[in-house]
Amino acid sequence: MPAATRTVHDVGTGELPRRAQELLAAGHRLALVAAHHDGEGAPGGRALRVVYLFLAGPPDTRTELHVRLDADRPRVPSLAGLSFPAGRFEREMHDLHGVEPLDHPLPRRLVRHFHWPRGWYPLRPDAGPPPPFGEPEGPYPFLQVEGDGVYEIPVGPVHAGLIEPGHFRFSVVGETIIKLKARLWFVHKGVERLFQGRDTDAGLRLAERVSGDTAVGHALAYCLAVEEATGTEVPEPARQARALLLEMERVHNHVADLGALCNDVGHSVLNAHAQRIREQLLRLNQQTTGHRLLRGGVHPGGAALLALPSPATVQALRADIREVAHLALGHSTVRDRFTGTARLSTRAARDLGCLGYVARASGVAADARLAHPFHEAAAPKTVPVRTTGDVLARFLVRAEEIDLSLDLIDDLAAALGAPGTYAVPLAEVRRPASGTGVAEGWRGTVATRVETAADGTLTRVKPVDPSFFNWPALPVALRSTIVPDFPLANKSFNLSYAGNDL
Repeated sequence: MPAATRTVHDVGTGELPRRAQELLAAGHRLALVAAHHDGEGAPGGRALRVVYLFLAGPPDTRTELHVRLDADRPRVPSLAGLSFPAGRFEREMHDLHGVEPLDHPLPRRLVRHFHWPRGWYPLRPDAGPPPPFGEPEGPYPFLQVEGDGVYEIPVGPVHAGLIEPGHFRFSVVGETIIKLKARLWFVHKGVERLFQGRDTDAGLRLAERVSGDTAVGHALAYCLAVEEATGTEVPEPARQARALLLEMERVHNHVADLGALCNDVGHSVLNAHAQRIREQLLRLNQQTTGHRLLRGGVHPGGAALLALPSPATVQALRADIREVAHLALGHSTVRDRFTGTARLSTRAARDLGCLGYVARASGVAADARLAHPFHEAAAPKTVPVRTTGDVLARFLVRAEEIDLSLDLIDDLAAALGAPGTYAVPLAEVRRPASGTGVAEGWRGTVATRVETAADGTLTRVKPVDPSFFNWPALPVALRSTIVPDFPLANKSFNLSYAGNDL
């Protein structure tokens, strides 16, 4: 199949807004922004470059704008007025690298909480070890909602369940949510810095753990980026095996969500059946790759399968999952609680840059399997799209995607015929190189960009999980929703804390 068209342009800071606006107007989306400290050997790492990755497709088109900055006072014109995701990338870049976005409409901290010291940017080469936390710089600037009967409900950051930490502050009248503020990055781990200096195999082990439930999605995007950087052509069976694993990951996560959504409206029996099916899927994963979350199946240069799902197994799973979905949708209480709850309009989903099932449930047909295919057999026959943008739509999109994924698993397993290791060694590139990888993970599009040194070690890896794009949509969808429906709405989005808090 045709390779992606990737172009790289060096632009000045004054030219950046115009070039970005042209790309956005032409239907590209901003998928990634990464700051690079190129002068690692110089005092303080003096050279600084910012890379903007824009994606469009089909056909698969990737455009990079590289902007070189004054290292003594790094500044870029803000693109927040052109793209909502750009404003968040800029705030992240300022917090971690000290790059100032000029005229940003909301120049508050995003990643670094207010007890982090002022003027310390952890991803700068001269940052040094983390200094001790200090006193917060005043109260966190939550927007105060005032009026008769308005009160606040703080939730988190520590929760009663096993979910990771996030703080939610509700402004409420009666039971109706007027405004929700979500505050994340309590588990920021410095993942981007951890990639630096690793070889590509060690980088894979980290990529698989960016967000544990998306091991295949992140591993695949990482491997595709490494293979583009090295000019490695992966064999046909490896691409088929990767597509199969991507769909297996989609199915076990979607099944778990179907059950959890039923549980949040009091139908615990259906949740028990869904989790029973998920356990069968996890055991199938173990047979296929040796790991319940499918780690080890995708690696640079290829893929490895210990077994293939049989047609009988796929058919039995399909019947079981369809029955759970049918029973859920046929139950008046379940359907009533799902319908109209936490609506996200098509315009809001598009403006916020939403991805995956969140976007598709709101009428935005974004799917990297079609826009950025790594194999023609990896694309579903159709992409389920709903327009109501409520919990019901997000449930239905998941259920329909499961059916399509099982079709793909059946077809891909038949095409492979037998398990095995399908791989080639990475091509040797004795010069610095870069590459991008794009894959449709179960939550949505995962984008990863890598740069390597002349000896093949990683100098910079920037992964972007779809949750980075989708988290801002949750407060928008919850406006006018009642507080008791927050767990249901939150689960219908099911966003990753770990994938966001890199």
